[in-house]
Amino acid sequence: MNSSFLLSTTTFIYALASVFYIGSFSFKKQVLARAGFWVIVIGFIANTAGILLRWVESYQMGYGHAPFSNMYESLVFFSWTVAILYIFVELKYKESIIGVFVSPLIFLAIAYASFDPNVSSKISPLIPALKSNWLIAHVIACFLGYAGFALAFGFSFIYFVKPKDPKSTSIFSRLPSWEMIDELTYQMIVFGFLFLTIGIITGAVWANSAWGKYWSWDPKETWSLITWFVYAIFLHLRMMRGWNGSKLAIVSIVGFIAVLFTYFGVNYLLSGLHSYG
Repeated sequence: MNSSFLLSTTTFIYALASVFYIGSFSFKKQVLARAGFWVIVIGFIANTAGILLRWVESYQMGYGHAPFSNMYESLVFFSWTVAILYIFVELKYKESIIGVFVSPLIFLAIAYASFDPNVSSKISPLIPALKSNWLIAHVIACFLGYAGFALAFGFSFIYFVKPKDPKSTSIFSRLPSWEMIDELTYQMIVFGFLFLTIGIITGAVWANSAWGKYWSWDPKETWSLITWFVYAIFLHLRMMRGWNGSKLAIVSIVGFIAVLFTYFGVNYLLSGLHSYG
């Protein structure tokens, strides 16, 4: 068994978890939500094993680098970070229903990596700029940040589907309270913002060692900074202006759109020092 096969299998495991969560929400069966949680845990274990196996394969091929160097590997790692963060949230808050909004994100990330013909799963040697000990710290920090923003994005949608009438009998009336949604969104963005900040700092130090300057206004750097400012505005509006609810949810969604453009748009539409991503 190679890593690509194991990670492709992980895709189907995460898909099954999404089916269980959506089924639980649609048919009001808590047993399906519990099944969905344990399937996500199994998927996370398989995801972890796939990443470690790919790392071993890299050493066996003589490259010896962490599996964070291309689009395929980054999507696989992104699904891993979202999964572990979601598992923590469900264990802490015991609100399995929010898995309906998060499990599809985990599945879609790794599915895109596994099935898009434009995303190669081939293990390749690192380009010279990536041969640095900063690679692991920078990538892990950035993707933990992205994972926090992804969960906040999922939670933000709840604002627009949960009925405002407390007497509503809609299936969406079973969603968590407004206070919990607001707090979860805020906590995930604080988490993501801290790690994105660390990611930008480690990236700047890495850039100085690789290219001789801390900041070059490369498209990826520029959009990372734009994303950082969007979430800084979110935190300012929340803590200093007292905003909450759907207004902040819109800022959260805009922020995640910026994340997606930083991640995908820059790679496919703009050229720069990070085009290898």
